[in-house]
Amino acid sequence: MKKLVAMLGSLLVLASAVFAADPAVGLWKSIDDKSGQVTAVWDIFEQDGKLFGKIVAVADNPQNVVASACKESYKGFPIEGAVNKMHTVGTTWIYNMSKESAGNWKGGNIVNPGDGKMYGCVIKYMAAGSDKKAPVDTLGMAGTVGPIKVFQYWVKASEADIADLQAKFPAK
Repeated sequence: MKKLVAMLGSLLVLASAVFAADPAVGLWKSIDDKSGQVTAVWDIFEQDGKLFGKIVAVADNPQNVVASACKESYKGFPIEGAVNKMHTVGTTWIYNMSKESAGNWKGGNIVNPGDGKMYGCVIKYMAAGSDKKAPVDTLGMAGTVGPIKVFQYWVKASEADIADLQAKFPAK
């Protein structure tokens, strides 16, 4: 009986490790690489084996701002309809990323709703202390156009960060 209980316990621990969320999944604050200021809070999520990211709060704009700088459509965009008429908040701007390993994703796209540019996207999770650029849990985010990569470092966010941005920049 003790062996059966020990074996079931081991299977439970193994199953929880297998089904644990990818470390890139969760709420993240995007940080402007020039000013160091928060630009948005993102909900990064996995669906059908792909990684996606939706903006859940923005800084320096009302929460109901429309992404009017975008084109009407983008190849592979995950939401039907005119992209340039969608709200920045609540729209999935990172899409169709493929997993390389835990916390490392590539092959998808990101659309910048502020200027309408679409980039290839690479995401790399860095645990706190694993890299000199990661004193806290960090997402290394690279937007790519051909051989050019533009890097940003995102940090963990919370529901309080969302509420803070919504209070500072309410919908109009």
